[in-house]
Amino acid sequence: MANPVAGTNARSWLFAPGDSERKMEKATAGAADIVIFDLEDAVAEGEKPKARSMVSAFLAANAQQRQRLWVRINPLQGPHALADLVAIIGSRPGGIMLPKSRGRGDAELLDHYLTALEAAAGTECGTTQVIVLVTETADAMFTTGSYAGAPRVVALTWGAEDLADALGASSNRNEDGSYGFTYQLARSFCLIGAAAAGVSAIDTIHGDFRDEAGLRKRAAEVRRAGFGGMLAIHPAQVDVINEAFTSSAEELAEAQEIVDLFAAHPGAGAIGHKGAMLDRPHLARAQALLARATRR
Repeated sequence: MANPVAGTNARSWLFAPGDSERKMEKATAGAADIVIFDLEDAVAEGEKPKARSMVSAFLAANAQQRQRLWVRINPLQGPHALADLVAIIGSRPGGIMLPKSRGRGDAELLDHYLTALEAAAGTECGTTQVIVLVTETADAMFTTGSYAGAPRVVALTWGAEDLADALGASSNRNEDGSYGFTYQLARSFCLIGAAAAGVSAIDTIHGDFRDEAGLRKRAAEVRRAGFGGMLAIHPAQVDVINEAFTSSAEELAEAQEIVDLFAAHPGAGAIGHKGAMLDRPHLARAQALLARATRR
C-alpha cells in the first residue's frame, strides 16, 4: 500500500463545485493543500452525471497534481455513490471525502469499492486516501470513536448543517452566533474520535467567507484545541487557514528547545524550565509539532 502523505498533514481543504470547470480551475491554481471537487451538495440532482464526467476529465488533465485533488462523493446509502466512484477512480484522485458516514462500517465498505476499482483501473491498491464526515446524521454521533484502524482513513471532519437537518433544528447557532451545545459536542466528538484513530482532525467550514477576522480567530481557537486544519468554501479563506495552522518560527524554536532539554537529561521525568515544570506530555507535544513541520 502506498504511504499516505498529503491528507495527513493538510491544513486547508477547499471545496469546488464539480459542475463548474472555472471554479475547479481557480481552486486548483490556488494555495489550498487539498482541493475537494464536490459531487454532493454543490451539484443539483439532475446535473450529477454531467458533474462526475467533468470531474473525471479534470482529474485526468491535471494528473501531476493528483495528490492534492480529492472528490466528495455522494453518500453510500444513496443512489449515486457507486456511479461517482466508477466515473472518477480511473482518473486517480488523491482521495475521497465520504459524507454522511454512519460509522466504521461505511469506511470499510468504501475501502472494498475503492480496492476493486483501483485494481480494475490498474492503479496501485490503497493509493486513494479518505477523509470522513463523521457527524452529519444522528446515529453517526454515536460512532465517532469507531474509526481506529479503518483502512485508508487519514482524517475526520464534521458538519453542522446536515446534523441540524437530521435533528429537525431550526438553527444550529446560539443568539450570539456561536454553535449550540449539540454542535459543539459534535466538534468535540470529531476531535476525540480523530485522536483515538490517530488521524488528523479537520474543523468544519466558516460559512461567511468575507469574515476574515472571524475565520482567523476561530482557526486559532480550534488549532489550540488540537485540530490540524479547516474546510474552506472560498479561495479567499485559504491563506488565512494555511497561516493559522503553520507553526511560527518562535513555536518551532520553543519546541526544539524542549526536545533538546529532555535529550540532555534522558532520565528525567520532569524538568524545570523558564519558571515552569515540563513533563513528558510537553515533550510529546513538542516532538509532534516538529514532526508536522518537517513533513510539510
